[in-house]
Amino acid sequence: MLTQTTSRVLEPSDLDSALAVLDSEPVVNAFVTSRVQVAGLDPWRLGGEMWGWYEGGMLTSLCYAGANLVPICATPRAIRAFADRARRAGRRCSSIVGPAEPTAQLWRLLEPAWGPAREIRAHQPLMVTDRMPAGITPDPYVRRIRKDEMETIMPACVAMFTEEVGVSPMAGDGGLLYQARVAELVGSGRSFARLDEHGKVAFKAEIGAATGRACQIQGVWVAPEHRGKGLAAPGMAAVLRYALADVAPVVSLYVNDFNTAARRTYTRAGFQEVGAFMSVLF
Repeated sequence: MLTQTTSRVLEPSDLDSALAVLDSEPVVNAFVTSRVQVAGLDPWRLGGEMWGWYEGGMLTSLCYAGANLVPICATPRAIRAFADRARRAGRRCSSIVGPAEPTAQLWRLLEPAWGPAREIRAHQPLMVTDRMPAGITPDPYVRRIRKDEMETIMPACVAMFTEEVGVSPMAGDGGLLYQARVAELVGSGRSFARLDEHGKVAFKAEIGAATGRACQIQGVWVAPEHRGKGLAAPGMAAVLRYALADVAPVVSLYVNDFNTAARRTYTRAGFQEVGAFMSVLF
């Protein structure tokens, strides 16, 4: 038993303690919780290390260090310890993302060593709902994408990612990791779209992270030629119906604060703002 204040890399035997921390905030932590529930804490399976912070021998804070650096239930003292560890290891992630306040604190400590960032999104409203919206009929043409439709959905996923993040997911490894992630979502029945009369994607969204207590919608996108036609809100309602019926009792998403059209759509679809995330992109 650790009796002092300290941080260390967690091991598979720490799984129950880590899940207890993650479960304390099921909506905010849905992304990391979903990964840990599937992969455990083995770095090879998890795709990164899980750092733990102990107060008086009790695990109280976490930080996922993989493709993203994600502070979890992180106190100011834990953030300082995680920042020290991250500086020593060097930057290996493509972004820092998490609840706005601890993420901002972590970035302030890391910026002298890791900066400058390519882009900082300091306030990304976190929105949730646990019910279907009133007054919006779910789009009956939004459906699950089949495994044999990867060639149909992939261009839309690449376009959405490039538009949202500012770089193509096909760079670097030729898109192998990104294609694998899209295939994983399609294979698990968590990729949804409406196809137009030409068989191309008009609207799409995925349920990206899923636990028994909460799930997170991501990758919401309307093809440029179909924008302004009122597809987004009914499309979101359709995906929300699938999510509430098949995945989890609470559905969340986070959105850039400057994307007023998207925020309006999510509000129409019944989502309410409950907090904020922050993203630092490299």
